[in-house]
Amino acid sequence: MLYSNKDLKKLIVPLIVEQTLAIAVGMADTIMVSAAGEAAVSGVSLVDTVNILLINVFSALATGGAVVAGHFLGQKRKEEASKVAWQILMFATSLALIITVIFIAFHDGLLHLMFGQIENDVMQASKTYLIITAISFSGLAIYNSCAAIFRAMNYAKVTMWISLLINAVNLVGNTICIYGLKWGVAGAAIPTTVSRYVGAVVILIMMFNPKWDINLCGQVRLRFNFALLKRILYIAVPNGLENSMFQLGKIMVLSVVSTMGTSAIAANAVGNTLASWNILFGSALNLGLVSITAVCIGAGEISQARYYTRKLMKIATGLTAVMSTILFFSVPLLVKLYNLGPEASQMAIEIIRFHNVMAVLFWVPSFTVPNTLRSAGDVIWTMLIAIFSMWVFRIGATYLFTYQFHFGLIGVWVAMIIDWIFRTICYAIRYKGHKWETALHRQNV
Repeated sequence: MLYSNKDLKKLIVPLIVEQTLAIAVGMADTIMVSAAGEAAVSGVSLVDTVNILLINVFSALATGGAVVAGHFLGQKRKEEASKVAWQILMFATSLALIITVIFIAFHDGLLHLMFGQIENDVMQASKTYLIITAISFSGLAIYNSCAAIFRAMNYAKVTMWISLLINAVNLVGNTICIYGLKWGVAGAAIPTTVSRYVGAVVILIMMFNPKWDINLCGQVRLRFNFALLKRILYIAVPNGLENSMFQLGKIMVLSVVSTMGTSAIAANAVGNTLASWNILFGSALNLGLVSITAVCIGAGEISQARYYTRKLMKIATGLTAVMSTILFFSVPLLVKLYNLGPEASQMAIEIIRFHNVMAVLFWVPSFTVPNTLRSAGDVIWTMLIAIFSMWVFRIGATYLFTYQFHFGLIGVWVAMIIDWIFRTICYAIRYKGHKWETALHRQNV
């Protein structure tokens, strides 16, 4: 077997720690911002949805690079894998710079387009947070690109320690800027931006160490290798479109939530933060699965790719069940940390407990299996299913449940579960077949 239990532990445990840190700091961010009032929490949550859209784009590009690099590693072609690393880094950073300029120049129009006519204090908070965090997009691109490469090499511990540094800088900065300097929303945005660049600089420096199987030594050339980019983008573009449509769909859903009032927006924001703990283990294992299956497929070991998929899904489901049980009973206490009003608190508890139950049943198969398919190059099919499900079931059902049946905020979350169920069915059917196994050979790249 290509990966022993020790190898899996070496990869997965740091990823779990990294995901835990990310969620914990996000939770701390929201709690700290809540000191500035519900409008600040709502404004930050709206923009974070946009930021996540961009993070998903960069993550998709990084995944494309990691998959291709993993294929080369499986074939023992380290030099080609290193070339992939530089190409994806240069491409992602260039794209990030363009997006930053667009977001800063057109921030007002973009916010009104995405969220409509929201309350003025919420809009002002959103503008402040968007402009400042947009400056960090290049840092995000650099970090995500390099982090994906380290995971492809089975060195997740590197990204874990850098993530710890990023989060420490962010928390200390928040404490100083929000509580000490009383900068409100800006006090949350500035440390976020600074911490992202700290992480980007550190991980970029580490990529120039020749001891890594994949490194940037001798790779720096200010020109694109279009042959390699074609292979990377074959994976990255469908994955990026899928992630972008997914997040754009969430923004549209959030625009529906924004019509329910500030309490609903705040409850939804807290619900999303706490619900992230549900999928912590699954998200961590998914990051590892992409790297593992890419190497297996590159080495021609399809049976091992299937084996590790089954194994990691079982682990993810078990750990998700444990976390969901803990959250179900502790959620009333956790919600109190956010200083919400009675109405917002009750809504938050209701949607989180619903998510706790559904995540155990449907989240893992709906978001784990497609990672194996992508690693094999079966990206078009997974993209089409994901986009169809998002727009037909999650968005369509959200509008139906909100405006036709008047279910309120819980209706938005029920629509999400319907989306999960459809994905689970489709991906299970595809995985049980064999067409995805030969997708890499059909690329003709």
